[in-house]
Amino acid sequence: MWRDLLASRELAWRLMVRDVKAQYRQSFFGIAWAFLPSIFMALGFTLAQDAQVIHIGKTDIPYPVYLVFNTVLWQTFVEALNAPIQAVIAAKGMLARVNFPREALILAKIGETLFNFTIKTLLIILLFIIFKVSLAWTVIFTPLAIINLIFLGTFIGIFLAPLGILYQDISRAMTLLTGFWLLLTPVIYPVPQRGIFSLFVKFNPVTPLLVTARELTTTGIISQPENFAFVTLLTLCGLFITWVIFRLAMPYVIERVSS
Repeated sequence: MWRDLLASRELAWRLMVRDVKAQYRQSFFGIAWAFLPSIFMALGFTLAQDAQVIHIGKTDIPYPVYLVFNTVLWQTFVEALNAPIQAVIAAKGMLARVNFPREALILAKIGETLFNFTIKTLLIILLFIIFKVSLAWTVIFTPLAIINLIFLGTFIGIFLAPLGILYQDISRAMTLLTGFWLLLTPVIYPVPQRGIFSLFVKFNPVTPLLVTARELTTTGIISQPENFAFVTLLTLCGLFITWVIFRLAMPYVIERVSS
């Protein structure tokens, strides 16, 4: 497994470059599409809060910055979640005809997700400057939380990837799942402290990773260290287990697809 992972680096790089270029090819706005969803979502909820259509609790940084930061993190998680399924579906024909390390597909998508996040970081930096939000010294550890967030999405995506080749229902269900999952994640609101809904939010594995990434950047005070450590351990173990399942399942899936 590790030998195949190392052997897949060059192919993964070439696939990542191809996919990144394809994202913005024949697009008038080009790379601006990396920013527009976060900007419009932040604008809509900020206007709704100002008009008192919705009531958002107190946030530790200005709400537009809070919302854009969380939205970028959430979009990064969703990209990592969908990436393995999209990768194997797009490479279905190549998988049936060419023998190559399958890990290259996953590595390429992880690299693409990191590239997209790096582009979106420019928007976050701009908002920090506009709203004069200071950085905590713990910002140097923020990449650890973000990588954990990407790994969490990746391990779930790898688990579903073999089924995604066989059944289109998986891709369609992911749209419904992530839409509902967003409501249970403190992206547009602070973490609730009371009520049944707060339990769903706190048991959401994305919550400690997203909250910790934001707190490492802004306040430097980690509110959920135990949950963050637990989800990190769960993610690393789950990533290895689903990697094994992926390698065992793919030969049978490819045989069925190509028959």
